[in-house]
Amino acid sequence: MFNAEGRLEMEQDILDLEKFQEVVTLYGFNILLALAMLVVGLIIAKYCHKYLKILFRKFIVNEALVATIANICAILIVVFAVAVSLQHAGMHTIVIRRMLIAITLALIGVIIVFRPLIPSLPFKVGQVVKAGSLLGKVEGTSLINTRLRTFDGKTFFVPNSKIINDIVQNYHMTGTRRIKLNVGIRYDQDLIKAKQVLESIMVEDPRVNVNPRPAVWVLNLAAGCVELGGRCWVDNPKYWKTRCELLEKTKLRFDAEGIVIAYPQLDAHIYYEKASQDRFGEANSISEETANDPEMAT
Repeated sequence: MFNAEGRLEMEQDILDLEKFQEVVTLYGFNILLALAMLVVGLIIAKYCHKYLKILFRKFIVNEALVATIANICAILIVVFAVAVSLQHAGMHTIVIRRMLIAITLALIGVIIVFRPLIPSLPFKVGQVVKAGSLLGKVEGTSLINTRLRTFDGKTFFVPNSKIINDIVQNYHMTGTRRIKLNVGIRYDQDLIKAKQVLESIMVEDPRVNVNPRPAVWVLNLAAGCVELGGRCWVDNPKYWKTRCELLEKTKLRFDAEGIVIAYPQLDAHIYYEKASQDRFGEANSISEETANDPEMAT
């Protein structure tokens, strides 16, 4: 009996193997083609997701919205690849069509329901912003936080809720920025000459915009100096380097023109002659009183 059961199991295994070989012979090529198309679709979805984000950033400021749209497009590409693969594998077209309609409607519903919950951030990836006390470059954003890299090499993950509820300075919202050159000169210096020299330093720099024209103003008559303020406009990417070099040029040019830059100082006046006379006069009066009074002398 054991041999009979073993023989039956062996025959069943042989039949199963023959059926598998038959299926592979009939549908093997279609299955391999479907798997290949699925892999190609996943690769295309990955690169489309990357480059669609780059493209959408040129038209949409909200980074969270950009990421959402790119993700949906990538999901649709994956769904399409899966549908084509299933069709080549032998699935009925009507089933695939219903699946695509269901997934599309689900994505549209998610967008309609959750779109108001997506935070609106006042910057894009790659821009330099100041959020609270942090100044740095935005490296990435998500629905939860923003990755900010400061200029000393530190990386901060700032919650989007904190950014939305705080003051944010975006240095890329306008194409130009104004440079402030504040310098103080001594009261005995030539004021008109100092203003002309400071203005020429800004005008001669090719990075400084012609319009509006650079100008110099007397900001304040302070306790120790006359405060001058030079103002000029430059393109955003050139701001920091231009400002530093203009300050350096101001110091060197003022030195060459003989204009003395004021610095905090305190003048102390000591009147030795008057103090000495008072002391000597007091000493003489005491000696005279001592000489005239016998009791004080003893």
